[in-house]
Amino acid sequence: MKIVTTRGGSDPACAKIVLEGTEVLTDVDIPRACALLMGLIYALNLSYPKQLKNTFEVFQKIFLELDDLKGSPK
Repeated sequence: MKIVTTRGGSDPACAKIVLEGTEVLTDVDIPRACALLMGLIYALNLSYPKQLKNTFEVFQKIFLELDDLKGSPK
């Protein structure tokens, strides 16, 4: 599960979303890729990667304001 970014010449940075080794979405801007990744995680009922669990929880609670009233033990 990752977002891969590319930047070429004068073009703005583009991103693609990779889930379990398969490119799911390509040629989207970086903020939209982050939001779409969170949507895909919810829609496909995926769990957060262990190494990035706290990062995804912060992104979910602060930036997307989902479950912001529920506190995490960390």
